[in-house]
Amino acid sequence: METQFKSSNVQAFKVLGTVFILTLELLNPLNLEPIFAQTNFYQGKTIRIVVGNLPGDTHDLFARAYSRSMGKHIPGNPAIIVQNMPGAGGMIAANHVYNVAKPDGLTLGSPSPALYYAQLIGSKEARFNWPKFNFIGAPERNGHLLFMRADSPFKTLDDIRKAKEPPRCSATGVGTSGHDVPKLFEEMVGLKFNLITGYPGGAEMDLAIERGEAQCRAITIAAFFAREPFVTWHRTGFVRILLQTSRQRNPKIPDVPTLFELMEQYKTPEIKRRQTLVYLGVGGFGAWPILATPGIPADRVTILREAFSKTMKDSDFLAEAKKSGWEIRPTSGEDLQALAREVIDQPPEVVEWLKKLLSK
Repeated sequence: METQFKSSNVQAFKVLGTVFILTLELLNPLNLEPIFAQTNFYQGKTIRIVVGNLPGDTHDLFARAYSRSMGKHIPGNPAIIVQNMPGAGGMIAANHVYNVAKPDGLTLGSPSPALYYAQLIGSKEARFNWPKFNFIGAPERNGHLLFMRADSPFKTLDDIRKAKEPPRCSATGVGTSGHDVPKLFEEMVGLKFNLITGYPGGAEMDLAIERGEAQCRAITIAAFFAREPFVTWHRTGFVRILLQTSRQRNPKIPDVPTLFELMEQYKTPEIKRRQTLVYLGVGGFGAWPILATPGIPADRVTILREAFSKTMKDSDFLAEAKKSGWEIRPTSGEDLQALAREVIDQPPEVVEWLKKLLSK
């Protein structure tokens, strides 16, 4: 009996000793430091949002709206600033975020979502792997529209189809809606356009329309109804909207036909319709996705995604969005990440088709 009692005491002492040591270890400030550091990483820091457009473009306006609201939803309340890095249709900004920015969660990007086309076709300018970006979120999913100066001779889509000299549309370059959407219209329903590329940004393209240098432009529906001069142009009848890419007509332009309606009308072959669905997958990223560098610690990606999600419900941000005419229908970073993997995984025949489409 005495031996058993001593053995029990010894075992109890060992258990208590182990608990005591573990408690000391948990309370040791050196052991708490990693947890504390991750929770407070952003305290006293500044986050940059690199925008691949000029100041005043809708990408820029949205990024500045994020910068005013998102910081308060990140532990440590970091400052957020916007850095404009225009050029090559946003490619310069995307390459910078991917290759130059440190993978520490302090650099975000707002690129054109269509840039993944450049990777698919093997463009040497695309120095990134689209699915390896860490996608943070997007404020909406979107379609595109084509508008035309009302005083141009192209009053209907048939006017464009039959024209000896195609209308002049402005664009910054390949991989942007201004370039790629008219190419899609030409490929799928035979609408030909003369694309004038090389504009630095939206403001220059706006001036080109006003001067008559260009007659038309393709742009996201959200951007068209979100900023000047489009709002005034539409209200005063300076431009007319001829076509949209959404599967269903947007409630803001219920009288404008969709590309899918035209493909039905013109009996577009089934293979081309499938290609259209692949091509328009870009709309799933919305017009203004926010992404971050590869290699960021997973907990910081989570922090940024949660902060973006909360920003989309923030009363100050929503008030600004309402004032600007923005429609907020957010998409999570997780969904965008899955979409990024999906759009890059394409069979060779689709890639070859994209190469031909984008090289015309």
